[in-house]
Amino acid sequence: MSDSFQTIPLSSGCQLPTVGLGLWKIAEEKTAPMIEAAIRCGYRHLDAACDYGNEVQAGQGIQQSIAAGLCRREDLWVTSKLWNTYHRPEHVRPAIEKSLKDLQLDYLDLYLVHFPITLKHLPIEHRYPPGWFYDPTAPTPRMEVDAVPISETWGAMEELQRSGLCKHIGVSNFSTALIRDLLSYASIRPAVLQVESHPYLAQEKLLRYCNQEKIAYTAFSPLGAGSYVELGMAAHSDSVLNEPIITQLAEKYGKSTAQITLRWAVQRGTAAIPKTSRIERLSENISLYDFALTDSEMAQITSLDRNHRYNDPGVFCEKAFGCFYPIYE
Repeated sequence: MSDSFQTIPLSSGCQLPTVGLGLWKIAEEKTAPMIEAAIRCGYRHLDAACDYGNEVQAGQGIQQSIAAGLCRREDLWVTSKLWNTYHRPEHVRPAIEKSLKDLQLDYLDLYLVHFPITLKHLPIEHRYPPGWFYDPTAPTPRMEVDAVPISETWGAMEELQRSGLCKHIGVSNFSTALIRDLLSYASIRPAVLQVESHPYLAQEKLLRYCNQEKIAYTAFSPLGAGSYVELGMAAHSDSVLNEPIITQLAEKYGKSTAQITLRWAVQRGTAAIPKTSRIERLSENISLYDFALTDSEMAQITSLDRNHRYNDPGVFCEKAFGCFYPIYE
């Protein structure tokens, strides 16, 4: 079945593959072989970040794949992200240059502002990735906030695109209000928004706004609770994959519950970056283009929306890092 949902066209004319491999929480020793296996089975979209701590190994996996003839650099879409400690304009270029060095790349396809959270700068040579604590050895370690206007950070992001260090720039974990403000002064508009999105957090208004503004939308944690169980931020019983409508559709189409959930994501016009540490799951997560859900089935899955957010800085920053820092209402 030919499927128009395999990529999302961007205003630049480039195509964003709708299913990518998220590298969050993949162990360093597993990252390179996981990337090579993913590319071998058809992935061309890789989602990395400074904060994930595995960009060196990701670079090894990319280069091994290119050397093995599995792909060319230009076949890949590689995303990375600006960490919270590098928001001051003078720190933005060194941050992307470090990611490029680690990934062994000359350019990124997309560079995102990871969070609308600004923390005091930590030099790369002092600690990298810098993490959330300013000083982990302090008697009471905590986040240390540095008030940097998003407009200043965005101006430096625009310079990265102009210089060719990245082909596109965008934002992650931004609300409609923050995006609207950004668009009021941006010389280069964000190409992509990446946010938590799954049937329990459908974000219909945010998606509609992005469609209106021609900003591509990428869903992280598209399967919901799974990535957060080991962090103590969710229970196995929270999984959307256990929902009766999901299990019924899986049986109807002869697919896994994960495939039904990911198909819902791409069929509503978003990209999705499921994370897996199991090579056998790679083929399953990308095999979404040989069936389609009906409009009624799509609506049933969307109706599961609880506005339930697993990745909420307004909760985890205070609990884990000693600083109340809400970014959503």
